[in-house]
Amino acid sequence: VQLQASGGGLVQPGGSLRLSCATSGGTFNMYNMAWFRQAPGKERDFVAAISWGATSTYYAESVKGRFTISRDNAKNTVYLQMNSLNPEDTAVYYCAAGSSVIVSTLRLAESYDYWGLGTLVTVSS
Repeated sequence: VQLQASGGGLVQPGGSLRLSCATSGGTFNMYNMAWFRQAPGKERDFVAAISWGATSTYYAESVKGRFTISRDNAKNTVYLQMNSLNPEDTAVYYCAAGSSVIVSTLRLAESYDYWGLGTLVTVSS
């Protein structure tokens, strides 16, 4: 399974971006999908996750109410809509896919089988 994240860039505080993650080489609707991010000098942190059927979504407390994860199984793509961005959101954002993710461990990077290369989001004035 290959994942390709896109949509990152430079945005001013308070602005919005939408990240996309296109997948290929697997059966997309069998995977739970997630976004993680890694700021310079920090560990990779969970941002959001969505179940294979899009019936359940999960968010880190730091982004709840500002970010929205969604997926289009017909397009084999998962999205992350990011609103009200602030400088603390600056990071490389990674998408991940997992075939056997459970609720109790979905915030752990090791729960996911496949990763994209990441897209850089910079929030600065």
